[in-house]
This record gives sequence, C-alpha cells and structure tokens, in this order.
Amino acid sequence: MFHLSERNTTNVGTRRRNIMRVLLVEDDLTVGQSLFKALKAVGYCVDWVRDAKAGGLAIDAAYYAVVLLDLGLLCGGGLDLLRASRESGNKVPVLTFTSCDDPETRVRSLDVGADDCVLKPFDVREVLARIRAVLRRQAGYATSRIGDESMSLDLDCRTLCRAGVAFTLSAREFALMHALLERPGAILTRAQLEERIYGWGREVESNALDVLIHSMRKRFGRSVIHNVRGLGWTATRPEASTPDHRNVRPHREEAKLILSSSIHN
Repeated sequence: MFHLSERNTTNVGTRRRNIMRVLLVEDDLTVGQSLFKALKAVGYCVDWVRDAKAGGLAIDAAYYAVVLLDLGLLCGGGLDLLRASRESGNKVPVLTFTSCDDPETRVRSLDVGADDCVLKPFDVREVLARIRAVLRRQAGYATSRIGDESMSLDLDCRTLCRAGVAFTLSAREFALMHALLERPGAILTRAQLEERIYGWGREVESNALDVLIHSMRKRFGRSVIHNVRGLGWTATRPEASTPDHRNVRPHREEAKLILSSSIHN
C-alpha cells in the first residue's frame, strides 16, 4: 500500500532539505495511521508505504526531510533498506522504530546509519519531538529558532516572532516563512515556493501564492516578505539578496509519473 502525499518529484541527484515532507515505512496499520494523522496534524506532508521495496522506490524518487522506518517489517528488509540507502550515498535523516528491547538491535541500526532509534510502543509526541531534534541537527541549528532579532521562526512551536511578539501560523504560512528564512539572502522563485507550500500532487491556482503573500503582508507588514521584480521573493532586503538557482525542478507533469508504478490503490 502506498499513501501518497501532496507531491512527487524526480531524483535529480542533489537532495534538498524539506521539513514538510516525511516518508513513513510502517506495516502496522494501527501504528501507521496514528503516525500519519499526527504528522499531518502538525503540517507535514506524509508518504506512507508498508514494505521495504516500496520504501526504496520512494527514497530514490522523491525528496524527504526525514524517513521513519520500522525495523520489524513483517516482510523483512528494514535494516537492509537503511544500509542500501547509506551505501548509495543518501544522507536523508532516518529515525528507526523497533519493538525489540534488546540494545543490540538499536545499536546495530545506529551503526548502519540511523540518526535515532525509538523503542515501541511509543508516545507519538516523543516521535514528533525526535523528528524536530533530528531536523535541527541536519540543518545545523543549535536551537529550534531561525531568523534574526527582527524576525524569527520557531520550528517547534510554529510561531513567527515580530517585534518581540509571537504569532501562531497556519501550515501554509509556516511553510512559506520556513522556506524564506532557512536560507537568508536567497531569492526564491514562484516555482520553488509553490513546491514547498502546495506540493506536486494537485493543481495550484495561478494566484494562490500571491494571495498567501498578500495575507502575510497585511497581517505582519509589507517588510515581512520582499518582492524582487522578475525574480521572486525574499525575507531579506532585496539589495542584500541573491537568486537561488539550486534545485531546478522538472516540469510538474513529468514529476507526477515517477512513482506511478509503485502506487497501490
């Protein structure tokens, strides 16, 4: 079974951090549904697969912020999937689950390349906290806050701080500000921002991004997001910003086809 999230993308070699996208490899229906709902509730895009083979296909075909991998898959292969991923040079953060309280199992997964290992049964809140910690380490953040004194984003609380006041953001507002603030000085194009906010699996209204940015400016002031005519948007003053030419994406229609052979209805 393959539960697809909002977008699929091709593998163009260099993987990019995307805090909103998670791959869940879990064959236990109860555990999977619990994690799927919890992750979606806090704003992550989630792809859920139930065997190691589908997990490998997904990792090869899409970008993920983190992979959640059950080592005890009934069909086996959890540890092999982790090993193959690392041997191929894939550095995506991997958080593993195991129901074996034998320390050897956890030690083995960490030695193979897992970034963390959680013992089942677990509290979903602990998993979410561990994901946040893994993402902070991956991004090189010492804390959960990015930005500067004038404007900062709390990655744990999902709040934007302006003039010393914290404001709660919607999932799309958070995705927008995270994309802009995680790379200070970069100018992000419309395509880059739409990918981060809306995903690849559905059509996006031509003015959806403009409406969202207008709403943010109305709420927080025009200086919260700067438009650089003909290039895109930045959270930094335009004269201090440069275009971000990394991660050029394939056409949306091409990307939709990549995982079609591994989707099971």
